[in-house]
Amino acid sequence: MAHLPVGRQLTITASAGKGLAATLTVAETLSRAGYQTIPHVAARMVQGRKHLEEIVEQLVGAGVDSVFIPAGDARPDRAGYAGSLELLQDLTALGRPFRSVGIAGYPESHPVIPDDVTIQAMWDKRNHATNLVSNLCLNPAVIAAWIERVRKRGIGLPLWVGMPGPVERSKLLSVATRIGVGESTRFLAKNTSLFARIAAPGGYSPERFLDRLTPALVKPGSGVEGLHIYTFNQVRQTEDWRRNLLERPGGRVS
Repeated sequence: MAHLPVGRQLTITASAGKGLAATLTVAETLSRAGYQTIPHVAARMVQGRKHLEEIVEQLVGAGVDSVFIPAGDARPDRAGYAGSLELLQDLTALGRPFRSVGIAGYPESHPVIPDDVTIQAMWDKRNHATNLVSNLCLNPAVIAAWIERVRKRGIGLPLWVGMPGPVERSKLLSVATRIGVGESTRFLAKNTSLFARIAAPGGYSPERFLDRLTPALVKPGSGVEGLHIYTFNQVRQTEDWRRNLLERPGGRVS
């Protein structure tokens, strides 16, 4: 982490191949080193209430006060959580041990879950979360329309818009293949259009993306707090890009 100043906010994803313990260990190590870590606690990788209590104890003991709660792609343990709502409800029952609890939102349709289900899930989770993080979408118009729909439905959670940083296609594919065959297949299947846009010559520019999205981000009532930048393990390149962007006249990015 030599490329990032201490104090920066970092999310730590969960991999079914490596196990949730790896995510928690990285989050604990980085937190003790002075970073603001947000581990992904994938609900289907948590083996029930007792396991959740152990996770809470480990993270709180390491100074971690923020988590992101997706359902995850793993097959749930028989005694574990079937989805993120049940885990969120248990976190509330445990006294809301984390200052910040993020949940996922989908500007585009989920590849395997109907829209009405994801919409209802967002509504059901709203009282157990403190912020909403959008899944990757490279269409600014779609994101802008989604933000308006979320607000019209009465979801008032602060929103973080997910976007890739300056991703190099070759490195992105390399990261995907290192995840593991099964997980890589699922990742590619869920992000076909994303890969196509990034792979095309001139298909994706984070600067152009932000220029087109900015009106929606600053629109009164949008409730957008910042950007959730996916590095795809290209941390140094992403941080260099972020700093260069901030140095431009009028440049701003979280």
